[in-house]
Amino acid sequence: MIKGVMFDFSGTLFRIDSTEQWLAGHLAASGLRLDEPVRTELVRRLEEFGALPGGVVPRTVPPEVEELWHVRDLTPELHRAAYTALARAAEPPAALDVDALYDRHLAPAMWRPYPDTASTLRELRRRGVPVAVVSNIGWDLRPVFRSHGLDDLVDVYLLSYEFGAQKPDPAIFREACDRLGLAPADVLMVGDDRTADGGATALGCPFQPVDHLPVDRRPAALTALLDLLG
Repeated sequence: MIKGVMFDFSGTLFRIDSTEQWLAGHLAASGLRLDEPVRTELVRRLEEFGALPGGVVPRTVPPEVEELWHVRDLTPELHRAAYTALARAAEPPAALDVDALYDRHLAPAMWRPYPDTASTLRELRRRGVPVAVVSNIGWDLRPVFRSHGLDDLVDVYLLSYEFGAQKPDPAIFREACDRLGLAPADVLMVGDDRTADGGATALGCPFQPVDHLPVDRRPAALTALLDLLG
C-alpha cells in the first residue's frame, strides 16, 4: 500500500518556459536587440547544447564541459558553471551576458505547474498522504512552489545541492523516505527520468514515470497516479 509520494520537480510537477521565451525575456530586460534570423539561430544553438536548465536536454555536450555536466547539481557554483558553459558553446553575441541569461531561469515566473499538479497535491493532502519533492538541482526551488501557492502541500524538499548527492544515488531517496517516516516500499516515486528517478527502485520504491512534455500537451498524468493509491 502506498503511504507517501516522492515527486521530481522539472518535467514532473512544473515545466519551464521554452528556450525562445527565455531568450526573448532576457533580450527585453537587457535592451539587447537581435535580428529575427539571428535570434532564431541562437535559439536553435541554445537548444542544441541544452543551455536552459530544465529545458531541452543537450544533444551535444562539448568535451570540455562533459565532466562538469555530470556533477552540475551538487552545488550552485557547479550548476551555474555548467549551464553558462553550454550557453557560451552556443556562441551568442558578445554583448549577451550569459550569467544574466542563466539568472532568468531562476525566476518563479519562468515555471508553470502542469494542469493537474495543484489538484493532485491537494488530493494527496486531503487523503493524509505525505509528499516529498526530490530534485537534482543547483538552486532553491521553494520560491517556485510558494509563488504558485503550492508550498504548503509539500512536506519535505530533498534537493541534491543541499544533500550532496544526485539521483539515481539511492542515498537521496533513502533520506527522503526517512524524512517522511516511511519505509521505501511504501513510497511511490514519480518522475520523468527513467534513469535518475527510476533509481528509487533500488531501495524497493515503486516508480511511476511521466512524460516531460509542454504544459499544454501532457494529459492528466498526475491525476492518473491517484488510482495507484487506491
